[in-house]
Amino acid sequence: MSRLITLGAALLAFTAYSVGARAQSAPPDAPVVNVGEQPSDSGESATDLAKKLQNPVGDLYSFPFQNNTNFNYGPNKGTQDILNVQPVIPIHINEDWNIITRTILPLIWQPSLQPSANTVPFGTGPITFSAFLSPKNPTNGWLWAVGPVFQVPTISDKTLGSNVWGAGPTAAIVYMKGPWVAGALANNVWSLGGTQGLGGTRYNTFLVQPFVNYNFGGGWYVGSSPIITANWLTSGNNAWTLPLGALAGRVVKIGGKLPVNFSLGAYYNALRPEFGSTWQLRTQVTLIF
Repeated sequence: MSRLITLGAALLAFTAYSVGARAQSAPPDAPVVNVGEQPSDSGESATDLAKKLQNPVGDLYSFPFQNNTNFNYGPNKGTQDILNVQPVIPIHINEDWNIITRTILPLIWQPSLQPSANTVPFGTGPITFSAFLSPKNPTNGWLWAVGPVFQVPTISDKTLGSNVWGAGPTAAIVYMKGPWVAGALANNVWSLGGTQGLGGTRYNTFLVQPFVNYNFGGGWYVGSSPIITANWLTSGNNAWTLPLGALAGRVVKIGGKLPVNFSLGAYYNALRPEFGSTWQLRTQVTLIF
């Protein structure tokens, strides 16, 4: 139990230690962390990078590790932990258009759900893959993106998701002006086949992630980015998860060259399914390339 609760904090600490060790290996006269607003020899300022990361269809190669610790989950009020490995790879079609690919692979530590179901303590969930077609440059601060989303049945156990492929549409809209980055990302995924009823493998799920961030400079920012979901095969309030909360983070440049984003957030689930968690601790470390 305690290992699950502290996994997010441990991830941040381990990554900070690793990049710190790399910085210490630099020559004594080399800058360790570039926290100012002037771009370094390696590119953009920390705040410019933070704003690009806050844009879900930003033209930026990044490798986020997002850890979500869900408290009071399941019939026994246990702690669930999900580490999302989610690389973002932009593909440049021409000088005007990009395709932004986003892949999410969940690694799940599951509490016991007995007597509801026999569960495994650890496994992989289904992969979600999205490909957004987007203009390369915003218009009057606005940027849009559309494309397909696919769910790939990479589950290691039936209690961790469906073993059926799924597909649907996805879209995003972003507004960027001054220190502000705001917008929303949404998708709906239908299973391509599957079985109905209790324990069935069919699904019809909706996700929308509104976000708003304010950037202070020096790579610091605060904001909110709740992940709102609905299961259309379930009726009433039991279908929805509605988190309310906030986050804070910073982008730093280790050795003046290696940009890394650290963020920490907490969300209370004002609406949730019967056995959904009451609140969530979200920690994230993002390597930027």
